[in-house]
Amino acid sequence: MQGPVWAILILGVLLVAVLYSSVGHGGASGYLALLVLAGFARPEITPVVLVLNILVASIGFVAYRRAGHFSSALLVPFVVASIPAAFVGGMLAVDDRAYRFILGCALAAAAIRFLLVPSIASPSRPIPTRRTWEIGLPVGAVLGLLAGMVGIGGGIFLSPLLLFMGWADAKQTAAVSAAFIVLNSLTGLSAQFLRGASLDWSLTLPLLAAVAVGGAIGSFLGATRFSLLALQRLLGIVLALAGLKLIAELW
Repeated sequence: MQGPVWAILILGVLLVAVLYSSVGHGGASGYLALLVLAGFARPEITPVVLVLNILVASIGFVAYRRAGHFSSALLVPFVVASIPAAFVGGMLAVDDRAYRFILGCALAAAAIRFLLVPSIASPSRPIPTRRTWEIGLPVGAVLGLLAGMVGIGGGIFLSPLLLFMGWADAKQTAAVSAAFIVLNSLTGLSAQFLRGASLDWSLTLPLLAAVAVGGAIGSFLGATRFSLLALQRLLGIVLALAGLKLIAELW
């Protein structure tokens, strides 16, 4: 890869990490889009993206948990089913059309999350424990399966759900989503390794350095009083266009 292209990729990955981590996400769908556009093959980048996702989401989880926004009671009903489902999804061989469709949907979900941040950041309301399990188990299974199949953490799907249902405010959602992403990404990565995947360290290490910086910045800003609303909206528009383009190309 030529120097200017590599520099643009590093900068893009860093910016994606900043903006995704500011709302508790690892950025996998964004990294996938950038690497695919840069010409990398899917089998080569899936484990790389999952490693980046784990690092950024872990940084975000620590930041939001320290700020007092994490609720294990809200997380557990979703991950009980999502973890085994993510492993199954990671072991499946997904054809290119299905992969592009799922990735397009992931980008569209991310766009919704970023574009609607101001209107869905209302305070959460108490919910019965039984209700979280009734919804969390089947939803977690579906999200985990999708996450494993495409090589993301699944938080990009969980986050809008929690917000739209009023189960958590924006910062609580970020904390739960970050933990959800870490657990599913670890599971999906283990499935990738069992299938014979390996890490290209010459690609992984520079990107890890970039997302570590970006994740630290975004998590700090998101967990405190700062707002990245204008940039989040811009990213939402870009992700919406990218997602629609991927889906439209299938027909």
